[in-house]
Amino acid sequence: MKATSGPRERARLARRLRVRIGRQILELRTEAGVSRAALARCAGIDPSHILRIEAGEGSPSLDSLVAICSCLGAEAGIRIFPTAGTRLHDRFQAPMVETLIRSLGPGWRATPEVPVPAARGVLDLVLTRAADTCTVACECHSELRRIDLILRRAAEKTGALGPQSVGGATASTLLALRSTESTRAIARAYEATLSAAFPARSADAVAALAGSAPWPGAAIVWIVVEGGRGRLLDGPPRGVRVGR
Repeated sequence: MKATSGPRERARLARRLRVRIGRQILELRTEAGVSRAALARCAGIDPSHILRIEAGEGSPSLDSLVAICSCLGAEAGIRIFPTAGTRLHDRFQAPMVETLIRSLGPGWRATPEVPVPAARGVLDLVLTRAADTCTVACECHSELRRIDLILRRAAEKTGALGPQSVGGATASTLLALRSTESTRAIARAYEATLSAAFPARSADAVAALAGSAPWPGAAIVWIVVEGGRGRLLDGPPRGVRVGR
């Protein structure tokens, strides 16, 4: 797997995080009426390092941050969440997105990799059709590891698409799955859950993508990837009832 952002982008994100941390420490120290020298003595850190941290130029260790926050009567914490920044992709996603785009009929507009800041994420593909103010948020998965997380993140990103939708209309969700023995087995095991989240027929979704048929609503479509190329199935694979 390959990171989608290079060293320059990672350096920019690190700088932004350092600036945010430094600003918070400076505000806490100022509010507490504590001098930089006093904070340095309490935390066991050189005053010049405190100055660099507050300026967003220093890179404090976790131990240093804990010590600084403890001296200021605060608590340090780290939260990691999905954003529109660096992501890792598996080798099957690109051909899946390509297959969806190639399957589109006239009137559809495809936009890959659409940031959704309100949901701190990126949609793999957004499809819009101006004729019926239709917007479809697409997520492509070659594996199904955590159904709950996949459904929650898809719903969050689709709901947050908001102003980016055609005519401001509510967007619908399309989940594209790679047809493998593993994904088919999981679809069978969680048939009720997936059917509740994606009640439309797969065949109707495929027909709508290929032509001018009305979009049927939240749906799952299946893609076979072989030799680096994808093929969109007309309906669910044999033995899968979700979307029939």
